[in-house]
Amino acid sequence: MKKQILDGCTAAAHVAFALSDVATIYPITPIASMGETAQKWGLAGRRNLMGQALEVKEMESELGAAGAVHGAAAAGALATTFTASQGLMLMIPNMYKISGELLPVVFHVGCRSLATHALSIFGDHQDVMACRATGFTMLASASVQETMDLALVAHLAAIEGSLPVLHFFDGWRTSSEMDTIDVIDYEDMRPLVNWDKVNEFRRKAMNPEHPGQRGSAQNPDVYFQNREASNRFYDAFPAIVQSCMDKVANLTGRSYHLVDYYGAPDADRVIVAIGSATEVVSETVDYLNREKGYKTGVIKIHLYRPFPVEAFRKSLPDSVKTIAVLDRTKEPGAQHEPLCEDVMSALYNTSRSSDIRIIGGRYGLSSKEFDPAMVKAVFDEMAKDNPKNPFTVGINDDVTNLSLDVTDNIETDVASQTFQSILYAIGNDGTVGGTKQAAEIIGNSPGLYAQAYFSYSAKKSGGYTISQLRIGRQPVISAYGINGADYVGCHKASYVNRFSMLDKIKEGGTFVLNSPWTPKQMCERLPLDMRRTIAEKKLKFYNIDADSIAAQCGLGTRINMPMQTVFLYLTNIILFDESLGALKEQIKKTYIHEGGDVVEKNLKAVSLTINALHRVNYGEMSEWLTKPENTTKRELRFATPQLEAFIKNIHTPCIKGHGDMIPVSALDPAGILPMGTTAYEHRRIATRVPVWDADKCVECMECSLVCPHAAIRPFILSAQEAANAPENFKMKDAHGSPALNGYKFHIQNYPEDCLGCSSCSIICPGHALTMTPLEEVLETEIPLLEWAKTNVSLKDNLLARTTVNGSQLQQPCLEFSGACAGCGETPYVKLLTQLFGERLLIANATGCSSIWGANFPSNAYCTNPQGKGPAWGNSLFEDNGEYGYGMLVAVEQRRRRIAGLVKELIDNPDTLPYLRQPLEAWYSAKDDPELSAETGEQLKSMLTPVKDMNPAYSRLLEDADMFGKKSVWCIGGDGWAYDIGFAGLDHVLASGEPIKILVMDTECYSNTGGQTSKATPRSAVAKYSPEGKRVAKKELGRMMMTYGSVYVASISLGANYQQAIDALSEAERYPGPAIVIAYCPCLTHGIRPGLGHSIVEQRRAVESGYWPLYRFNPEAYAKGEKALSIDQAIPGTDNSGSNGSSSLTASPSYPNSEPVRNVEEYVMNEDRYADLSMTDPQEAGILRPKLQQDCNRNLDALRSLAGQK
Repeated sequence: MKKQILDGCTAAAHVAFALSDVATIYPITPIASMGETAQKWGLAGRRNLMGQALEVKEMESELGAAGAVHGAAAAGALATTFTASQGLMLMIPNMYKISGELLPVVFHVGCRSLATHALSIFGDHQDVMACRATGFTMLASASVQETMDLALVAHLAAIEGSLPVLHFFDGWRTSSEMDTIDVIDYEDMRPLVNWDKVNEFRRKAMNPEHPGQRGSAQNPDVYFQNREASNRFYDAFPAIVQSCMDKVANLTGRSYHLVDYYGAPDADRVIVAIGSATEVVSETVDYLNREKGYKTGVIKIHLYRPFPVEAFRKSLPDSVKTIAVLDRTKEPGAQHEPLCEDVMSALYNTSRSSDIRIIGGRYGLSSKEFDPAMVKAVFDEMAKDNPKNPFTVGINDDVTNLSLDVTDNIETDVASQTFQSILYAIGNDGTVGGTKQAAEIIGNSPGLYAQAYFSYSAKKSGGYTISQLRIGRQPVISAYGINGADYVGCHKASYVNRFSMLDKIKEGGTFVLNSPWTPKQMCERLPLDMRRTIAEKKLKFYNIDADSIAAQCGLGTRINMPMQTVFLYLTNIILFDESLGALKEQIKKTYIHEGGDVVEKNLKAVSLTINALHRVNYGEMSEWLTKPENTTKRELRFATPQLEAFIKNIHTPCIKGHGDMIPVSALDPAGILPMGTTAYEHRRIATRVPVWDADKCVECMECSLVCPHAAIRPFILSAQEAANAPENFKMKDAHGSPALNGYKFHIQNYPEDCLGCSSCSIICPGHALTMTPLEEVLETEIPLLEWAKTNVSLKDNLLARTTVNGSQLQQPCLEFSGACAGCGETPYVKLLTQLFGERLLIANATGCSSIWGANFPSNAYCTNPQGKGPAWGNSLFEDNGEYGYGMLVAVEQRRRRIAGLVKELIDNPDTLPYLRQPLEAWYSAKDDPELSAETGEQLKSMLTPVKDMNPAYSRLLEDADMFGKKSVWCIGGDGWAYDIGFAGLDHVLASGEPIKILVMDTECYSNTGGQTSKATPRSAVAKYSPEGKRVAKKELGRMMMTYGSVYVASISLGANYQQAIDALSEAERYPGPAIVIAYCPCLTHGIRPGLGHSIVEQRRAVESGYWPLYRFNPEAYAKGEKALSIDQAIPGTDNSGSNGSSSLTASPSYPNSEPVRNVEEYVMNEDRYADLSMTDPQEAGILRPKLQQDCNRNLDALRSLAGQK
């Protein structure tokens, strides 16, 4: 067996590939890579034990994946799938069917939290514990090595026992942890398989050559008996699993049992657990027994269903007095958590039931850290006369007081014998990939073992990443975070003010900072506490300006090569010359498909690194320990006391990485967030920000419109405000409308909130915005911004709201989101909030948009000065249409009720005469969004003084927040609208009711890394379409037009600003259902000039004929007109279509942007298309003309519907 560094997902996929014919999947974090990896192996020539490549098929949802697995197995294929969390929940109905039919299917699950009060992408056992009753047998792995070994056991046992197996391992901690493990060769697996059983299974499969019927409907006379007929399979299964474990042990030398005991033979206290926690407990047991004289042990559960009662009883030492059962799940309302109940049941009514005390506790929900100190706290609690039962560990529960105190800081021998490093970085700077490369270089070296683990903010590419790397001479088993680092790297200079990153570094350790600062500047920029820690711990402190190297080499923000080179050089775990050679080989292997110039750029970055690395001799600097750091003083303003408490007690600790310390009492039990919390983050992650030149500005306000993060905005100043402005506050006369006469105009950036994408600068027609290093503008721009926010009022009534300029004078109710720099989605939603944010209810499908908009504690949705703004909610990925429809039904029902009350009061002669006019005014305006709100406020003010005179008045005031007509929008990506949620979307649009849909079409599953959706066009390379997608894009808009009653629009903001505004406005006004499909370039597209050019790409897409612009308004039928309006010129011409269709009159003219004439010219600007031309030119030559034909056919069909020739 060869030694190799792999993560848990790859380890499980390695085995699944070998022993499966078919894998039907749907991507979900954290196991999305499994199917992709398996498919790549097949394309690279790998073959399974049946002599074929594993057939990997992506479905429209996990419901579909489970159904397809069921069908594949029924037809005689050894079938598997990979899933987690909500995906697993969708599979449960089919799991009952699969187990009921005794099919040898294997599910590999990277356990993940379920969405309850909030979504979480992180790990625990809630999902698998929800499957206990499905009839699937359940097998658990605790480490990456176990994941490989027990994945093999799972497949062998499923075949041998004719039962399905759910093989699970901890999401993130095991699924994404990279370890040096022994990889089992396929040919070594072959003799372990019972091929007679495989052949028997295939003979029983559905086949018209020997037909049978399965899945019939049974009646009360036989159903019960038939259900009991499978008992013997489950009774025999534990022995089958143990037999398969023994086979694997004989092959590998690694012994496994249904349950494994580890610890003192005379232990008086034993912890029972499942998954990676057992590795932590085992490590702590060694330490406590040896160093502290404890007598402790741990029982590791491998087979969870059927629960191995006899094996569990036999594993318990006779000396045990107390058992603590740790569950990584929560079942509200249950007497105990699932594993605890199983343990209690196993010992019930036995000779030991009276002399063993059993307590149960919860730990580690949503990847909450679980470390040796917490294990010791549990063992210490067990020793008490009256231990808490139940208990929690790892949190501060000051409400129900279930939590244990964790006071000790433990460093076990395993931790002290490894080299440990922590790297703090920003998403998409390459650090995670670089750490993986370093782990491979070191972990694949003779005599060395590596473990790499990664923590992420759920924010998109601008969120933080924390990479942890351990290296040792023995296998690294520590399944918890590093507490004593030998090396800490800060790869983003602004993080020195955010994270207490030196709290966990050892005395004498190495600290490396990526910054442009000189040693003297460090005395001003580094927090004084950090400088003192550096001195007190006698750290070896180095600085390198890796951003400068990356820019010099044309690598943009990718600093992984310089920082990885520094790591290899300073740690010198392998001779630097050797590791440098390995790194250069990895560069060639990794980037060769992107072209030789990319390889050379990365190699150049490596070559420039060492000479740019400097040690900081802080001991020679007199001000190092005394000079206060320069800080930006600002007065924080809070709309409510509740918001102030949230920011100070929850938001700030979370942002600084101290969220683990927040007590239960501080949090809203339902998980509700206040509005606008992103305004208090000030992340400072841009390297360059726009600076405005008033003399060049044409006041088009397009910079504000296209900004993905609302980080640049226009300010209109009255004469009095302008007179009071600071001297360096640049202004010019406002123009463009008579309404602006006498006002001054100013463009202000938000430098700490900008992500530096350059979108504003790129599209600026007057070249009035210059991207300038952040460090150069902070001291001047922040005071100007604070003055403007405090002293300049919002002039949102000067221009028509539904114009480009007028919309940008509105308060954006989406600001400073967690989206990628240059994101193609956020400008649409921001615009939506500017058009009618004060009346919006948003149902947001799970995906990119739900994460960048609502990643706790960050709420990017905010309110206008009157305190009104979008009410936002997220249910699931698959049900967003229905979720939003439910909101609409509730709103309509509540408004009908108050309309009925108002009508009764109008008709009642006893109604106060002075109320009659406002009642009638509201009633006649109730269906008009603006007038209903206006007349509603008037009615409310007049009802309030007399509310006690009539119960009807007070009842009406109770629902006064429903006077204004609301606008209910379902928003989400193409993964939701085209695939997993299409049935619901179709249903609500067919309802005839005024539900509104905004589809942000990125043409792939952006949130999980760029997998193919039905919106992916032909020939595009995406995950699960590595050879280019072979079929055409689903034309959702045309499909919805067939109802004839649905407003349908296709927009592309950068192509025609006004058309996008018109479409959104018309959709909202339309009295029935409406859908607007918006083109959204994405980081996964690989736009060659960068995502900051996404607005330009939107124009080019329309210009080439790749993306159509149109509006389909069924109200035109009543006028005898065509409902469809084509809003673009014929591709390759300057002429608009005939029959009154509008031309691209509002298309912005971007600097340095040549027009494109056809689809081929457009797509070659993006890696997702260009890659195929490099890897398989012949196939690209076949598929690309078909893409052009697809686009032509779509435009021809649209022109035909519009009555054009």
